[in-house]
Amino acid sequence: MNHPGPTDNLRQPAECIVKIDNKEIKDFYPYLNEVSVEMSRKSATVATLKFNLIRDENGKWLVLDHGSPDPILKPWRKIEIFASFAERREEIMRGYIQKIKPNFPADMSAATLIVTAQDESLLLDREHVRHTWTTTDKNSMTDGDIVKTIARKNQLKAETQNGLENVSLKINTSYIRFLRDRAEANGYEFYIREGTIHFHKPELEGQAQPTIMLYAGWSTNCLDFSISNDGHKPDKVAVIRPKQVGAGAEDEQLFQPDIKVLGQKPATSENMGLKPFAWQLEQVNGATDLEIKSRAQALANENAWKVRAEGELDGTLYGHVLLNFKTVYVDGAGDAFGGLYYVDEVTHRFTIEGYRQHFKLLRNAIGDEGNPSSSSPLSAVLGG
Repeated sequence: MNHPGPTDNLRQPAECIVKIDNKEIKDFYPYLNEVSVEMSRKSATVATLKFNLIRDENGKWLVLDHGSPDPILKPWRKIEIFASFAERREEIMRGYIQKIKPNFPADMSAATLIVTAQDESLLLDREHVRHTWTTTDKNSMTDGDIVKTIARKNQLKAETQNGLENVSLKINTSYIRFLRDRAEANGYEFYIREGTIHFHKPELEGQAQPTIMLYAGWSTNCLDFSISNDGHKPDKVAVIRPKQVGAGAEDEQLFQPDIKVLGQKPATSENMGLKPFAWQLEQVNGATDLEIKSRAQALANENAWKVRAEGELDGTLYGHVLLNFKTVYVDGAGDAFGGLYYVDEVTHRFTIEGYRQHFKLLRNAIGDEGNPSSSSPLSAVLGG
């Protein structure tokens, strides 16, 4: 699937590569109109492929009937989607076909096939599981241990941190819902990428992704960029508990963000002449005292993302696959809003017009501290 790109001679148009059960679907590319992949921190990665349906002289529909009676495109086939930049290829997502939807309108020339796929988290949403994990006298049990056990049962790898220790923990739902709840309890990110379950704190340190460039002449790769700084998000989270009988008023414990500040100054309302800005944590039924504190800390960290940015990249000029759950440096947004951001969402879209990446970014600070991944923003764009 080739797409026309810009006239920049230094860049070849990015291509979309699709594999089904480890085999590239080269015969289907002439009928493939659009490929989009939606990534979000709050949900699974989902891909949508849109094909034109053409009927041959024997009455069979090309693409839809290919390989019949065991068609190539059917639920639970493995799927991989890549972006190809000249001789380098980067994975966008892998998973399974979830649904196919042929559409046959009155005008036969308008017949289409829509294929929907989900990342490997679909494996963890197939059954209702009832199980109880219990700590033994010899071994403690953490949420990280449970994640590793679930990963092994589903032929997945695991990159985890220990998280909360539990005396007894029950699951009475699907694995995916259970793991999302445990991630929320720990203030962890949870996602599956390239065959690995990730269950750990946000990765805000280390190498950032290649730089997003605004108003940088021929090296510009960002087509649109906007920012929102929301002051109506609390700076702290309060946990309130009643004291023992006869002890008087309630106890209040305040939690403030403890994650890395992505800038020169935290984006808070402090020093503005206002009362401290804190919201109360809702009660969590059945949670231990340690878990309540952990959830409060997690909520404080999430509320700290007061600065949000949204924009669109020319995928060919950017030359890379922008991924969520990672940091990226923005150059050209000024001293206040230029700097390091955390990637919240990305929608990758291949059409006849080219490769576009629509993104949403998060930041908990104001002020540009400089690009930590490169001494030259330009080298980050061209670094490959």
